[in-house]
Amino acid sequence: MSSYQLVVIGGGPGGYAAAFLGADLGLSTALIDTEPNPGGVCVYRGCIPSKALLHIAKLVDESRHAKAWGITFAEPKIDLDKLREFKNNVVKKLTGGTGQLTKARKITYIQGHATLLGPHSLKVAKTAGGEETLEFGHAILATGSTPAMPPMLKVDDPRVMDSTGALDLPDIPKTMLVVGGGYIGLELGSVYATLGSAVTVVEMTPGLLPGADRDLVDVLSKKVTGLMKKVMLNTSVTKMVAEPKGIRVTFEGEGVKEGGKEQLFDRVLVSVGRRPNSKVPGLDSTRVKVNDKGFIVVDDQLRTEEPSIFAIGDVVGEPMLAHKASHEGRVAVEVIAGENVAFEARAIPAVVFTDPELAWAGLTETQAAKEGRTVTVAKFPWGASGRALTLDRSDGLTKLIIDPETERILGVGLVGPGAGELIAEGVLAIEMGANATDLKLSIHPHPTLTETLMESAEVFYGHATHVYRPKR
Repeated sequence: MSSYQLVVIGGGPGGYAAAFLGADLGLSTALIDTEPNPGGVCVYRGCIPSKALLHIAKLVDESRHAKAWGITFAEPKIDLDKLREFKNNVVKKLTGGTGQLTKARKITYIQGHATLLGPHSLKVAKTAGGEETLEFGHAILATGSTPAMPPMLKVDDPRVMDSTGALDLPDIPKTMLVVGGGYIGLELGSVYATLGSAVTVVEMTPGLLPGADRDLVDVLSKKVTGLMKKVMLNTSVTKMVAEPKGIRVTFEGEGVKEGGKEQLFDRVLVSVGRRPNSKVPGLDSTRVKVNDKGFIVVDDQLRTEEPSIFAIGDVVGEPMLAHKASHEGRVAVEVIAGENVAFEARAIPAVVFTDPELAWAGLTETQAAKEGRTVTVAKFPWGASGRALTLDRSDGLTKLIIDPETERILGVGLVGPGAGELIAEGVLAIEMGANATDLKLSIHPHPTLTETLMESAEVFYGHATHVYRPKR
């Protein structure tokens, strides 16, 4: 029987970040996962392969749009095998890299399925065969999540896909239904639409990306509406049946007026969220608790009800984001190592990698209204940005959510190309307790899209160089 100071179950972004830091701090560490190398859903079947495909889709879209700039390309030819090869090579390089880093840190990596035996031991059913029992001082559960599949949408047919299936890019169907207007559905729907599918998006709420500020979503919605064949809001799927010629879908709601109650699709992508993998084998042999939403209960140090066991990432709650999991993993390890730290993030950025990208961090205007908080919103339209105009992308928007009394920046939102990169400055401003003056007085390079953050702060004071909007 092997013994370790730290055992991490799950090799996703949170799990391997935790294991790597544990090893760096001198803890004898074991990492258990079902894949040959660390990476998890994010790298193997999520954020990384989807971004590779989104990059390709953006290139195809720009080649078509270039006609407006005086450059005409022939219609792109899609080689699916090459596309898959590119995507798979990206995944292979990253997971190969994490595998090398695991070895370099002398972490014991075990491929297989773990079962807890109690608060200080577990066994692993190895993928290669056989079992191994491990003892540990502390364990971190980083078991992640899986795509949710409501019973009414569960059809035993390969033409009904979740995000994992869609990323395999089995073909480019003539028609495709995306169930769910969240970030996963819009990202993958955009890929298929750009590659040639007639994509319909159905969303049960009044708008796409529920929870995000409407002024940001409106910019994205205009592009999505033009790209997709149809967007059906306030509409639900009540039934799906597999037929020889496709998947017959029954709808209910406002969208029925436009397309009919029943429609036939070549493929259906179900993207209605994810559910936590909290049913860890042997969990009942510990004091770890799971709440009514299926999340493992932890405190602000990521410790469960069992003092020796911690949990991080998707399995402990929203937002289900890789970077949140990584940060939690590092906090948990620091606690195990004896540091007095806690997970107290003021701003966890969220990014939708569509075209245009949409990103936000901290307090949203929607959230402020819901909570009855008084805030001042300062907006800078990208139509006044020289850099945005050179990119022919003047439809973007940058906004700051500011406390009117302290002038502290509480939230930042952006929509436009590169929003996912730009939001990092907003996160730093919020975390450091910066006020609008700090952002206004920070000299930004010209011409860049980063200037929109500076000029948004200038808008707050009523003297933005490129926007005449006196402070009231």
